[in-house]
Parts: sequence; C-alpha cells; structure tokens
Amino acid sequence: MIKKINDISFLPRWIILLIDLVLLMSAIVFAYLLRFNFNFEEVIAFKFTEGLVLFLICHLIAIFITQSYAGIIRYTSIEDGLRISYTTFIGSILIAIVSYLNYWYTGSVIIPLSVLIISFILAVLILFSYRVLVKNLFAYYRDAVRHRKNVMIFGAGQYGIITKQVIDADPNARMRVIGFIDDDLKKVGKVLNGAPIYDAGYNLDDILEKYHVHEIVIAVANISIERKNELVDYCLKAHVKVRTVPAPDKWINGELSMNQIKEVRIEDLLGRESIKLENPKVSENISGKTVLITGAAGSIGSEIAKQILKVKPRKLILLDQAESFLYAIDIELTNLDIEKDIEIIPVIMDVTNKRRLEFVFDKYRPNVVYHAAAYKHVPLMEMHPFEAVATNVFGTKNLADLAVQYNVEKFVMVSTDKAVNPTNVMGATKRLAEVYVQSLNDSKSEEVKNSTQFITTRFGNVLGSNGSVIPLFKKQIEKGGPITVTHPEVTRYFMTIPEACQLVIEAGIMGFGGEIFVFDMGRSIKIIDLAKKMIQLSGFEVDEDIKIVFTGLREGEKLYEELLSDKETTVPTHHEKILIAKTERMGHKDTIKQLQKLNDLMNDENELGMIMQMKNILPEFVSHASRFEALDEELASERKRKWSITRKIS
Repeated sequence: MIKKINDISFLPRWIILLIDLVLLMSAIVFAYLLRFNFNFEEVIAFKFTEGLVLFLICHLIAIFITQSYAGIIRYTSIEDGLRISYTTFIGSILIAIVSYLNYWYTGSVIIPLSVLIISFILAVLILFSYRVLVKNLFAYYRDAVRHRKNVMIFGAGQYGIITKQVIDADPNARMRVIGFIDDDLKKVGKVLNGAPIYDAGYNLDDILEKYHVHEIVIAVANISIERKNELVDYCLKAHVKVRTVPAPDKWINGELSMNQIKEVRIEDLLGRESIKLENPKVSENISGKTVLITGAAGSIGSEIAKQILKVKPRKLILLDQAESFLYAIDIELTNLDIEKDIEIIPVIMDVTNKRRLEFVFDKYRPNVVYHAAAYKHVPLMEMHPFEAVATNVFGTKNLADLAVQYNVEKFVMVSTDKAVNPTNVMGATKRLAEVYVQSLNDSKSEEVKNSTQFITTRFGNVLGSNGSVIPLFKKQIEKGGPITVTHPEVTRYFMTIPEACQLVIEAGIMGFGGEIFVFDMGRSIKIIDLAKKMIQLSGFEVDEDIKIVFTGLREGEKLYEELLSDKETTVPTHHEKILIAKTERMGHKDTIKQLQKLNDLMNDENELGMIMQMKNILPEFVSHASRFEALDEELASERKRKWSITRKIS
C-alpha cells in the first residue's frame, strides 16, 4: 500500500483522493448544519441526499481537472493552497450550473446558494489545514526519529526564505532551521516562515548557546568579505560550522538545491570585493580577431582563454608545452556553448624555440598576444636558474620580437609582484622581461619599426592556481597534518583567478604601450593565520588535531611581497583600484647589449656569471636565503672599492 522512493514513504494518490472526498463530505454536511441552525429535520427535508451526491461528483470532476491529489502532502506549500482553492472554486461553479439548470426545469434548487458559499469556504480551510497538519506532524516525527542539527540562517531576506524551504523540503538534510539572524534591526523580533529573527550583532553567543546551534548558513547575496570573515571567525570560536549559499546566478537551472549549500571554503574568505571591469571596448578590440595565448594550459592562461571566448574572437590559439593540460583545456573550451565559427587551435610548443614560434606567427598572424607562459616556482627556479632565464627572459624576448616583426597590435605580459625588489632568480627574470618589453615599446627607431603596444600587468598570488599554498594545505589536512609553514611572519597578497584574468584583459584595452599596471590588492594575509583558519574550517583544533610546523624560508623566498619598488611611484587610471607604475627604464640598445651578455653566459653554462650579470642589470636584485648571497657581498665590495677610488681621484 505504501510506495517507497529513496527510502521515503509516500501515500498512494488514491488514498489522498479518498481522504479529500471524506473531508469534502464533512464540509458540505457542516455547511448544511450551519445554514439550518443544526435543525436536522430541515436539513434532510431540503434535498440533503441529492445535494451531497451532486457536491461530491462535481468536486471529484474538479479534482481530476486540477490534479490536486497529486501533490506530496509533507511538502505542502502556498502553491498547494492556491491549487485547492482553484479546485474548490471549479467544483462550486459546476454545482451552481447543475443546481440552477435543475431550477430552470423543475423550479427547485438542489443546493442553496448560502450552503454553496459556506461549503466553499469550509472546504478550502479543511483541505489546506489537513495538509499543513500532516506536514507538521511528519516534520515533528522526522525530527524525533532522526538526529537533526539545529541550524540558523544568516539573512532574513528572499534568499534566506528560499534556503529555509530547501532545507525543510530535503528529508536527508538532517538539519532543522530554528531561526534567522540578521544585521537589519527592522527585521529583528519578527517571525519569518515560522522562524523568529534574531539580531546578528548583539549577544549572538548567548543565542547560539541557548538554542544549541550546530551550524549557520550564510544566505545573503551581497555580504562583504569583511562581514563574512567576522561571522566565520565568531562561529569558529563558538565551534559552530558555517555553510554558504552560492550566488543566484550559480543555481542549477535557476533553482537552489541542498547539494549547493556547501561548507565555507578558505577561498570564500580570502577574496576581496571584486573589481568589476566592464569595458565595452573589450569586445570592440578582440571580436573577430586572432588571439594567441601562451601558457594557455595554466591557471591564468586557461581562464584568459575562457574570458576571451565570451567576446567572440575569430581564432584562439592556445600555446603551451604541457601536453596533457593543453589537451584538457582544449576539450573543455570546445565543449563550451560558443559560436560555431570560432576556431580554437591548440599548439604544443616551447617559447624558447624561436624558429618554431615564428612558424606559428607566420601561419596564424595573431592580432593580440597574451603572454602567460613562465616558470613561477621560486625554490625550483633557484635550483635551476638556466631554465628560468631561458624561458622567462629569452622566451619573452622571442615572443616580443616576433610580435614586432608580424605587426601584432597588442602584447600583454603577465608579470608578478615577485619582480619588485627581487630576492630570487624567478622574480629577477620576470623583472628583466618587464624591462625588455618596456624598452622595445619605447623604441621607435627605424631599425625596430615598432607599431606593437607592449603592456605589463603585475599581481600577487592567485587562489587555486598551480603551486598555490592552499591546495598544499588541503592535502596536508586530509592526511592528518602537520601543516608546513615556512615562517611565522610570512605574508602574501591573494586574488581570484577570474579577477586576475579580468585585469589582464582590461589592461590590454586600457594600455597605450609601455605601462606596467598594478592593482590594489587589499591587505596582505599572514600564512600562519591562513593555515589556522583552514584547520578550523575542516572541523579540527589547531595543534590538538593538526599541528603547524615551521620549516624556514626556502631559497629566494621573501617574508612579504611588494607591488612597487622603492624607486617606483604610481599614477591613477580611470578606475580607482587600478594604477600605473612609473618605473625606471633602460634604452633598447643598452637592454639588448646587456641581455646579449646574459645569453652568452647562459650558453656557456656559467651559472655564477649569469646571476652576477642579472644583478648588474638589476641593482635591486639582492638574493635572500640563497646560495647566491655571496655574489651580493662581492658586488658590495666591488662597488665600495670603486667608490673609494672615485673619492680619491676627486
């Protein structure tokens, strides 16, 4: 008799139909009694039997028309109430038609109008009340049988209401919404969907303790990062878990489901208020053109590709040397809902191979180049400086020279905050790449014939990128620890991948050539604090469940990152959060001369000579926690000696 769907019992529809008919019979009987003041003799005398039969038949027809018996009673909602009203109204109209047709032919009414009106009101009330009662009884039984966690929803607005409905409707949620909390004092003290609203900013600890709250669900679309962090920190101290509801534009088919209400991730707390860059010229400058992206299989390159596709280029060339990752991003982009005439071309190639790069430029003639290919891992590049110089410096030079040769309109290079006052080989190579593209942009001699605009973007660590500290910490937590942190005082800036790529694309439109765009990264974050919060968000106690171990700074690593060097200043742009760094520049001929020396030393595999040449080109390059620190001492002695000689001569 009872159907089971996903281990949840439901009454068959015919039983619900039978119950509805019994309740409708009680409604018409009570309506007759009310109309005739409970005088049973008058009720029976006024064609009661015929009226009862007509009432049930007409409402049975109406029920089949509206399918009101098809709803699951335990999930009764306002829509079900409206359907019941509609069903009863149709039934009453049918009764009125039949009754007055009978009056037309026989001169007598089967059901009086007063009885019909009373029965309509009673039927709606009884049928809906019965459903609500069953729903509440089932919820009570479900809560009694299953251990359910007490949950409060932060946000007593539209999204909070939807979230409560989703939780209440999911029998497997094992959650019971006992109230809302909100920052809006106008809502505090009221009741929403049967749940009281409390003040989120006053005595919240007493509320959480009084009602034994296990979890809080953040259901506010526009909550600030600062407020979210404040709320999460508070809950972590109170040992209360925090979940969050995604933005409405990420709901599946426009509807929220229980599976989408996830526990707060560290990425949700590290972001800043996103910088919205909606430049209509992006489409104008890229649509219908051929775009080349180097490092297209990486975190930044692949996201640039996704965003570029939205503005409908003619061709998108994805260049990378990582075969498997390039194949994966090619498949992903091809399966996106894009214009059929956009051609996506994956190219496996190393940017250090200029001859092969020239083949690509000659064949496809790109209009815009986004250069994201680089070696970025600081300790590895400290161990393998030849690879860093070959790829980051001369790979960039190869691409930049070809961009000039083949009249590329825009060349946008992705740089890093580690290029500022570099303390490691990786940062120094990226700074040298910046110096070269700036010098090439500034060179307008007949020898170069440069019409390409070279633009550089600088930003900090990207959340979720390859080599990011967050995936490492997650793996260490999954293994039960310990989490390894290099130094208790080390800090870093963070931004999201989409935001970083949006900046790169915007820079390509804003720039006229030669600029280094930097960007308000907000406040830097201590890595130790990041590790502690990740442990707590995973439900563990710091040092009790998972320990934090300090391993010491790695070769070339800084305690903190900078976006500008001591000699750099900035000028504003049309967006308050985006600035242009005013850097010291080298002449193109001098840059070529210095890089040629660097290239010769690299080809001779003279490691120390190569690093010394980089330090000669970049006086701000001072190694830290590295085997190359001895070269700084040698340079300092040499500079001191030259200063002494100059002083004696003067």
